[in-house]
Amino acid sequence: MIKVFVSGCYDILHAGHIDFFEQAKALGDYLIVSFASDEVLVKYKNRKSSLPEAHKRKILESIQLVDKVVMGKNLQLEGIDFYENFLIEKPDVLAVTQDDKFSDKKQKLCAEYGCQYVVLPKTPNPEFLSTSQIVNRMKCPTEVPLRVDFAGGWLDVPRYAREDAFIVNCAITPKVSLANWVYEMGSGLGGSAARAILKGKPEVYSEIEMGVGWQDPAVILETGLCVWKSGKVPHLELKRNPEILKGNMAVFWTGKSHNAAVYKKRDYLAISMAGKIAKDGVLTNDLSLIAKAVDLSYQLQLNETMVELPEIEKSIAKKYCGGGNGGYALYLFGDRSHRDEFVANNARAKAVEPYIN
Repeated sequence: MIKVFVSGCYDILHAGHIDFFEQAKALGDYLIVSFASDEVLVKYKNRKSSLPEAHKRKILESIQLVDKVVMGKNLQLEGIDFYENFLIEKPDVLAVTQDDKFSDKKQKLCAEYGCQYVVLPKTPNPEFLSTSQIVNRMKCPTEVPLRVDFAGGWLDVPRYAREDAFIVNCAITPKVSLANWVYEMGSGLGGSAARAILKGKPEVYSEIEMGVGWQDPAVILETGLCVWKSGKVPHLELKRNPEILKGNMAVFWTGKSHNAAVYKKRDYLAISMAGKIAKDGVLTNDLSLIAKAVDLSYQLQLNETMVELPEIEKSIAKKYCGGGNGGYALYLFGDRSHRDEFVANNARAKAVEPYIN
């Protein structure tokens, strides 16, 4: 009989665990599953278990693939809490996943006791979910706002960050949900970040890792009228109730999805200047300064060969919402009636309002 040994927290049992058990069982005849005790979780994971130990054991024992369940209690050997059980069971195979953080320790253990060490891939069928991802899905909101940015766009991208520079943006309604998406796709309004948040993904830090900037998920989660310091990670410099923006904003669909190409002509110094003007507008509650920053940002967009936007007689400022041609354009107005008139007369225009939670 070939004994196969696996270990893990198994805090929230999911399909990925079952796939792992199936692969492990195929390596032998007898599958032993070790789960970490509550004390081990507290010490090394810094969290409580989602289930009492007895419940977890009962669930694991009910799986037909599993022949024996043991509990790892060793508090001295991080990553090898199952040490005593390993010595007692004397398995022929120790199976681990490809991203095991303690592979070196486990390989050494296997070499010492003559056990075969086998690395198994994480299968994508169904789509892999970790316990942390499941918890995030349970905690994630069912609807979120999108965002408009007034100035400083691109300075949230780590490689373009500038000292003493700012990004100014605001969360907007109508909100969106996975079932009710009221905007066009490829809008330049932070939709990809919103979808990540709604799906329970690690929104801000995944955007940082991708190198595409963090302002979208940051303001969607923070809400309000926000001033952020340019840098590698989000740092909220200032937040205001966006009352001055109520009734004064509309977005206009340009007819195609936006692109985010990096233009060689991009003037990051001037973008920084626009961000500082917008920051002053937020600080002094001055819509005209925010409009000035929006207008400067638009002029910079035109310098990047973006197509001119339609002139709207009573608009006080406009710019593309995203980092390239297409998507939505933001139009600012000094009076609600002017905004509402624009929306009423343009099928591609939508009134948006600032949102603060």
